[in-house]
Amino acid sequence: MPRLPITKTPKCYVGGAFIRSESNRTYEICNSAGEFFANVPLCTRKDVRNAVEAAAKACSGWAKRSGYNRGQILYRIAEMLEARSAEMIEAHFPKNATERRQATTEVAAAIDRIVHYAGWTDKYESLLGSVNPVASPHFNFSVTEPMGVIAIAAPDQSPLLALLSLILPIITSGNAVIALASETKPYPAILLGEMLATSDLPGGVINLLTGSKSDILPTFATHEHIRAISAVANADERKALQTGAAESVKRTKLIDAEKTSDWLSEKAQGLYHIRDFVELKTTWHPVG
Repeated sequence: MPRLPITKTPKCYVGGAFIRSESNRTYEICNSAGEFFANVPLCTRKDVRNAVEAAAKACSGWAKRSGYNRGQILYRIAEMLEARSAEMIEAHFPKNATERRQATTEVAAAIDRIVHYAGWTDKYESLLGSVNPVASPHFNFSVTEPMGVIAIAAPDQSPLLALLSLILPIITSGNAVIALASETKPYPAILLGEMLATSDLPGGVINLLTGSKSDILPTFATHEHIRAISAVANADERKALQTGAAESVKRTKLIDAEKTSDWLSEKAQGLYHIRDFVELKTTWHPVG
């Protein structure tokens, strides 16, 4: 009698634990042969609220860590992804040699991107902060502070590299993230969550949800404890996010999903992506 393989049971990664959706709803994903592979959780507004609570609890502790320590933790994630890179390539379900090469390139770039931001954790402050000249007997300086809980929505294009390109500049400066993975290609994000669970990253700093943008984005826009949004969205989604964000007064960085983004480009990483999600605190101190 042939052995029956054990079917994968993907779960979302929230607060350092693996969860099923509160709704118990799922949707199917298929492998490269078009065969059923697994049922992926279809998250709801309740899952977003739970993720916000987990992120808020983790945010203050993560922000208090030194930049050097945050860099060590990010570098360890890169080491783990390097060791499991072959598995992550297969998680893209390449259908032919061309798609396999693309997946291999993306995974390698994702590892390099983690290392890139690991190097920024103890350096961005010296470039974004400043000592300000003032026309009074005061010492005036500005320093950066993390904003808090940030929501992101990843595109279907480059499901791993784009996801990490959105997450990494946010957590580099001490923020916590709630990330909605690619709807059609969620498995790389699920596998990433499995790696994060055994890394040194504190639970709740990165929270990974799966499901439909139409279910999740409205809650991202209106939830008052989410301080900012970074999303790849179409015209209707961007309009809804901007409207909701205006009502709850949050910062938005929206990328047009209808335009092809080059996630491999040098422009997809760097200091200015970190700057988008920090606040500046200016202090006046009398001289003498």
